[in-house]
Amino acid sequence: MKRTPHLLAIQSHVVFGHAGNSAAVFAMQRTGVNVWPLNTVQFSNHTQYGQWKGEVLPARQICELVDGIAAIGELGNCDAVVSGYLGSPEQGNAILQVVAAVKAANPRALYLCDPVMGHAEKGCVVAPEVTDFLLTHALPQADILCPNQLELNSFTGRTADTLEECVTMAQALLTRGPGMVMVKHLAYREKQPDSFEMLLVTPTGTWHLRRPLLAFPRQPVGVGDLTSGLFMARLLLGDEPVAAFEFTAAAVHEVMLETQACASYELQPVRAQDRIAHPRVRFEATRL
Repeated sequence: MKRTPHLLAIQSHVVFGHAGNSAAVFAMQRTGVNVWPLNTVQFSNHTQYGQWKGEVLPARQICELVDGIAAIGELGNCDAVVSGYLGSPEQGNAILQVVAAVKAANPRALYLCDPVMGHAEKGCVVAPEVTDFLLTHALPQADILCPNQLELNSFTGRTADTLEECVTMAQALLTRGPGMVMVKHLAYREKQPDSFEMLLVTPTGTWHLRRPLLAFPRQPVGVGDLTSGLFMARLLLGDEPVAAFEFTAAAVHEVMLETQACASYELQPVRAQDRIAHPRVRFEATRL
């Protein structure tokens, strides 16, 4: 029997709704990956409601929890670490220590960084020091980086008017550490307003993908977390990067269709679970 991959997911958790691990863990499990959730924060709901309750996990506990896994001899079974929303810059330093420990136990393990940065207009609350940590320390350590457009702009210190400029910006990041960059949401000035576009850049090529942009009164939160998690899961399951990229776009679109059908502000991964595992649609990535 083929071995089931194991993935350590270090990001936020919300009690109500679907963001961070609450968006990604179930979807990754549904595709066939064992997920070890480690929650950087536990909030009542995501911060874009404008109010929430909860606490940030002390950074030392991130290392302590992983030390506990190592103590029972299981850390070498970890095939990847995914990090997302950080409650403090100290958590970032702890995560890099964890990544080092995982790679020492399993040199083939990968680190995917989903560099969640603050976005005041959307109500996404992240400490400015976290952004500094991501720009300075996380980028060089990541095997795979999954920014959105705003985060890509922050990493490169510029904005993009065209797709070609986005490609140049993403390719530049390959020289600074990551072996792969997936821009999970493009928003350049000349983009078609009715499309949702993504970009995959590797040392061997660049691929662009477009799917329909579905209309919502308020765009659901957690789509990026879901996207990064599914992409890593499919890589661990043996997909080549382009196949994982295409599968991820299709599976996320299925969740968005179900969310739209329910007229929901919260993602609906449970209702869409069969289509996460077996998307009905396919979006073909175009090599640029």
